[in-house]
Amino acid sequence: MRIVDLSPEYESIFASCLEDRLPEAREAGSLRAEWIHVMKGRGLRAKLAVTDQEVPVGMIQYVPATETLLDGAPGAYFVYCVWVVAFRDDRGNHQGKGTGTALLEAAEADAKTLGATGMAAWGLVLPFWMKASWFRKRGYRKVDRSGMAALMWKPFAPGAPEPRFVLPRKTPERIPGQVTVTSFLHGQCRAGNVGHERARRACAEIGSPVVYRVVDTKNMATAREWGILDAIYIDGREVRNGPPLSYEKLRKRIEKAVHGLR
Repeated sequence: MRIVDLSPEYESIFASCLEDRLPEAREAGSLRAEWIHVMKGRGLRAKLAVTDQEVPVGMIQYVPATETLLDGAPGAYFVYCVWVVAFRDDRGNHQGKGTGTALLEAAEADAKTLGATGMAAWGLVLPFWMKASWFRKRGYRKVDRSGMAALMWKPFAPGAPEPRFVLPRKTPERIPGQVTVTSFLHGQCRAGNVGHERARRACAEIGSPVVYRVVDTKNMATAREWGILDAIYIDGREVRNGPPLSYEKLRKRIEKAVHGLR
């Protein structure tokens, strides 16, 4: 296994979060590929772990802190995701073998060459994916928290300013006589994109009085105006989107709101 930069031959599988064989990867559509296209011009960096057979089995992606909802550390980079595959097929399980650590170390070294003041990452305080405890064991400390997400931070220089989460500042207003489904669509997360695609499809199939609108949070001015990066709201109430609800459950939520208009 070796760590390589993201290059054109790997972009397609990187856009599927290395899960190109899963139905959900197709259901997510082109949203993540669009995010990659935009963010490559705004400082997106990525490393892949590949086998001797050139099969990608792990990835890390990180951006300048100014390109996400963080304040206080303009010279830092932010890790959106570290992922190592655990397939039940010919690619096998590559977790628990130090691949994630190797990816993180490679990203930190790259960020230092770019003059970064430190590396931030989000981590769940519960023992699931992207665990805060995993980052803590690798020299990070918690500097902020929002719900179940902890903001983990590793400074590269003494006195480097600590980042803080930008918290939600407003939510979509409910429009009388309509059911408004609002997607704050960033595009970075494949799982989140599945939720957005399911919401869009459900709204199209239900039709009036449901209105579906998209807020493009790849535009950071827009994201900061709302304090929201990736979310789905039905009549001003947030719907859990990670992992996304099934299409059937999401459609029932929307239909319930329609019935409430009567």
